[in-house]
Amino acid sequence: MDDNLLLESLLRVMRELRSQYDASARDLGLTMARARVVTMLARMEGATQSELAAALEIEPPTLKRQIDALERDGFIERREARGDLRKRALYLTDRSRAAPTTRFLDHIRAELLQGISPEEQETVRRILDRIADNAVALSRK
Repeated sequence: MDDNLLLESLLRVMRELRSQYDASARDLGLTMARARVVTMLARMEGATQSELAAALEIEPPTLKRQIDALERDGFIERREARGDLRKRALYLTDRSRAAPTTRFLDHIRAELLQGISPEEQETVRRILDRIADNAVALSRK
């Protein structure tokens, strides 16, 4: 198999997903960065700002600005973290839950992976993780 064909297919998938995701974010008046925060928080509600920053692989001060704006616009809310009154946990609001951006992940799971067995999905995930690790290693050389 031609290595270029595999990478071209991967890039095509990324472009198509990005296009759909961008359109969903724009419909809500969100930037791509803010939509990404909402989408990640949908997977890890109740996370602290530092936990969310680590998951998004961005610096906490960058995330704080995005969280402040998302809270101001009614997409997320801060609450006291269970077990530690000094920390604030992040939660989606009803507005976020109803947003197409959050539902986009459900769409991916329901439609894009249709006809692909759990075993095949696991194989693809392992391969993509290996490709990502190789890309990280390239940047260190």
